[in-house]
Amino acid sequence: MKRFDIIDGMRGYFLVFMVLNHLIFAGGYLLVKINHNQLAFVEDAQGFVFLSGLMIGMVYARKMMKNGYAAGRSAIYSRAFELYRYAMGIVLVVLAAAMFLPGAYTIWFNWLGYTNFDDPLRLAAIATFLYQPTFMDILPQYIVYMLFAPMLIKLVLEDKWHYVLAGSLVLWMAGQLGLQQIVTTPVNDMIMGADDQGIRVSFNLLGWQIVFYAGLVLGALTSSGKINWNNILSPDNTFIPKMALLMVAFFLPLRLITAHELMPPHMIGKFASMEIRADFGPVYLLNFAAVGILVAWLIVAGPQHKAAWVRGIASFIRGIFSLRYLQLLGRHSLYVYVWHVGIVYFVYYFDGRTPELSELTKTAIALVSVALLSAPAIWRERDKFFGVVETAPASPQGPQAKPARPQQMVVR
Repeated sequence: MKRFDIIDGMRGYFLVFMVLNHLIFAGGYLLVKINHNQLAFVEDAQGFVFLSGLMIGMVYARKMMKNGYAAGRSAIYSRAFELYRYAMGIVLVVLAAAMFLPGAYTIWFNWLGYTNFDDPLRLAAIATFLYQPTFMDILPQYIVYMLFAPMLIKLVLEDKWHYVLAGSLVLWMAGQLGLQQIVTTPVNDMIMGADDQGIRVSFNLLGWQIVFYAGLVLGALTSSGKINWNNILSPDNTFIPKMALLMVAFFLPLRLITAHELMPPHMIGKFASMEIRADFGPVYLLNFAAVGILVAWLIVAGPQHKAAWVRGIASFIRGIFSLRYLQLLGRHSLYVYVWHVGIVYFVYYFDGRTPELSELTKTAIALVSVALLSAPAIWRERDKFFGVVETAPASPQGPQAKPARPQQMVVR
């Protein structure tokens, strides 16, 4: 198995559950309840953002070590600008669809507000990521984080990773205290539209950056050889997984209670203040860290553990993330994410134009949506899937000429 295959499988896994969670039907649907977020305060967005940061650290730290800081920075910014074009492109496609599809403007109002092509202020807010339509918010925050990635990767390579983590922790605390409102409140008033919406985001950038940059630091340390995972995630080092399991077990009943609205009223206020998803509050941070550490240990060290039941769990987890379909999605995760936005908007439109669908129909639509996620990935690997090979032109140098070396297909 190649080095990144498991990581690609994880990203594909989160994408599948992301589309299932984002599909909105009148009356809801049962399939969405079969989800890991029913057992822990761990969701697809967290895993997707963390793994994206991890891959940025791993890939571009290697580029910087090989070609220098300037080359690595240029590659990161080029990638960020490419993703910016995709982020803006999906907005334009949806706005154009709202103009031509009957009733789309009304159906999508809760997701788009009074957003159209004749409102330059709203379009400027979207272009600067101050106003993010529903389900179009992960990519913008990813792009913003990438703007600071070159400098932070450089610090990690200079053995100053602890400063990066300390700064990230300070920003996370600022997000929990709402200090960003010093800036966001006046900006919100300045760009307020006719729908009484100014700044519209689902994620507090100060809170969620700790997920991305923690992954970036670990990825850069890994590529630079400054961290030996075989010593940390070792079958003999069971302290780490035991502590992580203890934390997971602590949050499990709390998640079950809150998922089924069973928490006593006198406890809800205090707990809710620590469990603000938009800010990536302490409950989410601690639970995600515990689950991440436990899963990482099982993947790396679990197969060599002396206990058969531990090896069995590790084999099951590795088997899920080794599914070729998930790895296909993960190899092209950001393109698949953009595509999933279109799927979600179309399904919501279809549901809004029909009588309430049966549970069987909703499940079928959800499964078809999962299958359709692979369309951009298959297109990007079409040569591999469909065997499209260009016929080399006849050499003008005659039979003595050496045949040209075949080019390798590079999949981004």
